[in-house]
Amino acid sequence: MASSVYGLLVYLDQTSSYRELHLPALIVAGCFVLVALLLSLFLTYQHLKSYTNPAEQKWIVAVIFMVPVYATESILSLWNAKLSVACDILRNCYEAFALYAFGSYLIACLGGELKVVDFLEDESRKEISKPLLEGEKSPQLQQKTFRNFVFRPSVLGKDLFTIIKFGFVQYMILKTLCAFLALLLEIFGVYGDGEFKWYYGYPYITVVLNFSQMWALYCLVQFYNVTHQRLQPIKPLAKFISFKAIVFATWWQGVGIVLCCTFGVLPKEGKFQTGLQDFLICIEMAIAAVAHIFVFSAKPYHYLPASHYGKVTTQETKALLKIEEDDKEKPALVEKRETEVDAPGTSVKESVQDIVVEGGQKVVKDVVLTINQAIEPVHEGMTKIQETFHQISVSGDSKEEPEVKVEEHEKHITKEVEV
Repeated sequence: MASSVYGLLVYLDQTSSYRELHLPALIVAGCFVLVALLLSLFLTYQHLKSYTNPAEQKWIVAVIFMVPVYATESILSLWNAKLSVACDILRNCYEAFALYAFGSYLIACLGGELKVVDFLEDESRKEISKPLLEGEKSPQLQQKTFRNFVFRPSVLGKDLFTIIKFGFVQYMILKTLCAFLALLLEIFGVYGDGEFKWYYGYPYITVVLNFSQMWALYCLVQFYNVTHQRLQPIKPLAKFISFKAIVFATWWQGVGIVLCCTFGVLPKEGKFQTGLQDFLICIEMAIAAVAHIFVFSAKPYHYLPASHYGKVTTQETKALLKIEEDDKEKPALVEKRETEVDAPGTSVKESVQDIVVEGGQKVVKDVVLTINQAIEPVHEGMTKIQETFHQISVSGDSKEEPEVKVEEHEKHITKEVEV
């Protein structure tokens, strides 16, 4: 009886403290969210207005838009705790897409997928030839092993690109599926957000997403290690750190808050856990928006490389004039030359259309390709099993045929002897 009364008093104390802190935290977080939204939307508008390199800028806009999405969903979740699960699901889905967009941006900066594959093949040949020049023999370098992917990824060549791209897309697919699974479990009351108990779905989904995210981020690190020299013109380290800081901060911050609440370091109330996470994200998104102004600046795209992305038209106008000089008329030729650059996609409307249509088609194509790559080994395994059964059946039939022939031959000999 005494313990139950004590527990009730602790709960009421935590609830009252949460209510006292909720309004000030909401006001402070709202100010940070306003700063994050203004800066991110302004930077996005700059890229859409100077949309001179669609291959790169469509993915930059997708990465920048990560800040408004995170900030909006976090302030809504902080305002109403009942929306926390839905906001967290949408935030997780966009996080997965942002990771895919960042990888696609790096690929676009290298000139596209074909040039990346050619570059990786050249790096592979260089790595394989190094031991031969030094007089060493290393046949393991020519094998596509997991050890090479960890220690010498450039040896894998075009297979490295396939592994890395699969790492990006698998996280996007798995994160989306787990988000909708969490929503389904929440409807049936068995999700248990923040509860590490075996009969809830939260710990299992957390473990799966943890491995998936770590694999995707590790693939991103390996891709950076191989291509960082070719990416020096875009200063990749700052972009890499700013993006990974957002992903790591939000994910591990949430897990850390749950663990602290589980071990009693912080109040264990569910509203406090989600509220603290949302409050911190609102502040962090304002910092990220300021960093994006410098890291993903639109200044390099203010000038249009017409030879690659535009059409230059020149119009010349000639006019013959008569000038009076010293009571004499002298003819004068006046030339006027106007140069226009026709660049589709430089208006905000066309820029948005390219991002939504072209970017969406690219995402769908990569998702379908990744699913096919995942299904292909299973299909090959089933084919080998069918071939094995077929060979066994054929070999079994072939063993019976000689016995029949022998019996017929013996009968024939017996008949000849009797005659």
